[in-house]
Amino acid sequence: MTPLVLLPGMMCDARLFGPQINALSGSRPLMTFPLSGQESIELVASDILENAPPVFALSGLSMGGIVAMEILRKAPDRVERLALLDTNPLAETDEVKARRGPQMEAVRDGRLRQVMRDEMKPNYLADGPRQGAILDLCMEMAMGLGPEVFLRQSSALMNRADQTETLLNYQGTALVLCGREDGLCPVERHELMHDLLPNSTLEIIEDAGHLPTLEKPDETTAALIRWLEDS
Repeated sequence: MTPLVLLPGMMCDARLFGPQINALSGSRPLMTFPLSGQESIELVASDILENAPPVFALSGLSMGGIVAMEILRKAPDRVERLALLDTNPLAETDEVKARRGPQMEAVRDGRLRQVMRDEMKPNYLADGPRQGAILDLCMEMAMGLGPEVFLRQSSALMNRADQTETLLNYQGTALVLCGREDGLCPVERHELMHDLLPNSTLEIIEDAGHLPTLEKPDETTAALIRWLEDS
């Protein structure tokens, strides 16, 4: 059975996919990779390709999706199928780059917790009874990774490539999924990716924001299972 590689978002670890790992671990080989060791998306992707199975299904959320697209650009024959969750295929805009500078300076000054709190509140989650617990987990993951990882990941995201052509050229089975209320990577970005990918399905998860794997785990897991089982 084809292994599934899961790539988490910025300042997240494998716990971002905790519900999916619990649901799938009895039936499929699973691997997750940290995105913490390099200052460019290209180098992160190269590190993963050095350690991933020869052929694999690939799912990435947010920054993990950006790295997944670079893996696809580098080695399309190794990606049996692709799932892009709450992510963005475009290069970073000047407006977003301008916001990263002050964030990085604040983190260098020891204010990682404040930066993460200010960034998460407006962009990450839809309203719901589990919002507080998920935000606490996000903060725990971020503080565990620490300021140096934040700075490396910020630099990598600032200088990432546009992956429009990468998606246009991919013929494998693809899933494009996002939370309806994602304030960071809006639905329109996912409609664009769905239009670019020739063999893709678009799934929009209601009452979820940027992290549907945690906000709506059952719905997200079901969509991933359909994607994995689609022949």
